Amino acid sequence: MPEVYILRLGHRPERDKRVTTHVALTARAFGAKGIYVSTKDEELERSVRSVVKRFGGDFSISTGVKWKPFLKEFEGTSVHLTMYGTHVDDAMPQVKSKATERMLIVVGAEKVPPEVYQWATFNVGVGNQPHSEVAALAVFLDRFFQGEGLRRDMGGHMKVLPCERGKRVVNDPE
Repeated sequence: MPEVYILRLGHRPERDKRVTTHVALTARAFGAKGIYVSTKDEELERSVRSVVKRFGGDFSISTGVKWKPFLKEFEGTSVHLTMYGTHVDDAMPQVKSKATERMLIVVGAEKVPPEVYQWATFNVGVGNQPHSEVAALAVFLDRFFQGEGLRRDMGGHMKVLPCERGKRVVNDPE
């Protein structure tokens, strides 16, 4: 399986703080290795790193990334998630067969520039209706990793244990 990274475009800290945090946490939970955010946001970095420190996992975050050269020069497969692309179920076999050692998934916050559509290896639509980029990323990663992303032990000192009712969290502060 390739290492999967996310490129978040158009993050507006005053407006998108929670959504971009959710994009990062969803990426981590569903199997991605890291996220690159086009806008510098040290508070976002601290927040995501805090979750990784407590709940574990090998996940990185970098903000203030110049997205145009980053995307254009990315060595690997790039997938742009958009409602205008090929339906995820139709695209997934080809994405999997052409996946290289590294994959970059592009997720927009605002209107995505036309270059993204041109430079991406694949433009994939997770449904063709407006909805959350968090949902699109979760659906794509879950299908790409065939559910295995959610079954990994992240090795963190905090763990949420499944239970039918209530909350069970163990904290082993090592």
